[in-house]
Amino acid sequence: MSARVQADRLTDFCTAVFRGAGVPDRVASVVAESLVYADLRGVESHGVVRTDIYLRRAAEKMIDPHAPVTLVRDEGCTALADGGNNFGAYVGAVALERAMERAKRHGVCALGVRHSNHFGTGAWYVQRAVREGLALIVLSNASQTMPPTGGVRPFIGTNPIAFGFPTGREVPFVLDMATSLVARGKIIVAAKRGESIPLGWAVDKDGNPTTDADAALEGAVLPLGGPKGSGLSMAIDILAGVLTGAGFGPSVNNMYENWAEPQNVGHFFIVLDIERFIPLASFTDRIGQYIELMKAEPKAPGVSEILHAGEVEHRLEQTRRREGIALPDKVAEELKALGDRCGVAWPE
Repeated sequence: MSARVQADRLTDFCTAVFRGAGVPDRVASVVAESLVYADLRGVESHGVVRTDIYLRRAAEKMIDPHAPVTLVRDEGCTALADGGNNFGAYVGAVALERAMERAKRHGVCALGVRHSNHFGTGAWYVQRAVREGLALIVLSNASQTMPPTGGVRPFIGTNPIAFGFPTGREVPFVLDMATSLVARGKIIVAAKRGESIPLGWAVDKDGNPTTDADAALEGAVLPLGGPKGSGLSMAIDILAGVLTGAGFGPSVNNMYENWAEPQNVGHFFIVLDIERFIPLASFTDRIGQYIELMKAEPKAPGVSEILHAGEVEHRLEQTRRREGIALPDKVAEELKALGDRCGVAWPE
């Protein structure tokens, strides 16, 4: 069973819940938009299911929703921001705005972020840049949930990377991926639902393959492509964590387990002004040709259409905007309880 809610009403509800918990208006609306966007795109592990843990960390002073996002270094085409331990989505949104401003002035901007928190889906930031006719690469590190290849104990995060390019079409090119075989959030969702997970996603605390979601959460998820995923995760950690002054490896604190210290997550945004290379119209013409050539390729048996990165999620988003977002009963009940505590009525 599930509760179906229209996206705008769910966003309004979550915004009001954050406000009711003492979160400033702009921060509340940005964080709520980020969470609902993840559900629209089918990334439920990063959606409104995270509302409760976000608010619990704010209540325990592990997140400061009033902290400003400040630039501690600004060289124009390079910059370093300090998130002040605010909500990750708000920190990321402000950092991206500043990176885009500088990319429009200088052609490119590489902006690092420290003292942040879990920042949602990379696709949410990519879409914001693409709407401005910009290309974006965004990286973030995360708390340790994945062993390096050859290891057993979690050391690195499922550190995500996302790319976004305008296509001149309704659907931009959006590649948003974790460096694990699957995002750990999907295992969290499976555990909440009492479901098993596919073999190969994770190992238990002793390093044995498991289909038990709870055992996997006590153990570790596995890197995408073995040593390739492990190495890519470490490279992201170096840019988002080591270079920025944020936590890295085991020093990125777990939001579910560490209640004594902030997470100190790091992000890294690379924004390119396409017009500084070729006219935007020429770029979108060329990428349009590229996509058409790809779609005309011979199809494997059983495949009706070849899709580029972001198309599946875009189509799901359009469907869910029309029909509403189906929330598992457990998630809906959790949200209703949060609403009751904050004096916010559930959108029936």
